[in-house]
Amino acid sequence: MLAIIGGTGLTQLSNLDVSRRQVVRTPYGEASGPLTFGAIRGVPVVFLARHGYGHTIAPHQVNYRANLWALKEQGVGDVVSVVSVGGIRADLGPGRIVVPHQIIDYTCGRMSTFFENEAPVKHIDFTEPYTGELRSRLLAAAKACGEAAVDGAVYAATQGPRLETAAEIDRLERDGADIVGMTGMPEAALAREIELAYAAIAVVVNHAAGRGASARGIRLREIDEVLKDAAGRVRKIIEGLVAA
Repeated sequence: MLAIIGGTGLTQLSNLDVSRRQVVRTPYGEASGPLTFGAIRGVPVVFLARHGYGHTIAPHQVNYRANLWALKEQGVGDVVSVVSVGGIRADLGPGRIVVPHQIIDYTCGRMSTFFENEAPVKHIDFTEPYTGELRSRLLAAAKACGEAAVDGAVYAATQGPRLETAAEIDRLERDGADIVGMTGMPEAALAREIELAYAAIAVVVNHAAGRGASARGIRLREIDEVLKDAAGRVRKIIEGLVAA
């Protein structure tokens, strides 16, 4: 079964024919909200709003472990994460949709593993943080429905909830980052630990600090307009993914 984790701007899937909602208890506490079960084109899909259905949970306070564990317990095999990001690379301006291929983790203090107090210590291979086959399916779905999606970008995961300074964005660029967001980690690593296929659709909602239209500050009110337009395009890609 496919799961969609929705981020800022995607707190529900309007093309999901909802059958039920279920609160799932986990050994790691409560998920961000009830899981919403339903179907798209007759195919079972489950949806979870990462920040809660009222967008009340900050990025650093999301219970990533509970979210992924809850999905795994319900029989999910594939997870598509929808994230909002700032564009660092010059060609990644507001409105672009990106399927990232790499992550750099700048977060701190988050519960980032299921492997606690275990002997022997377990390690995962994280060379390729996103599942290649699922990334390919997303890109094919975007192409099939006529939505342009950029193939590949390095996602810098920052702590939040504040946005970055221009100097911090300069540093991220020197490190090789193309886009910046706050929820990419530890979500991707936790998915790998419990053997969930995982890929992301990143919506660029603004130029990162010090770049382009954000050279002198980020106009937060304009982000909502970008998100409204992008949400429909993301839903089309997800529908294409399910239908393939």
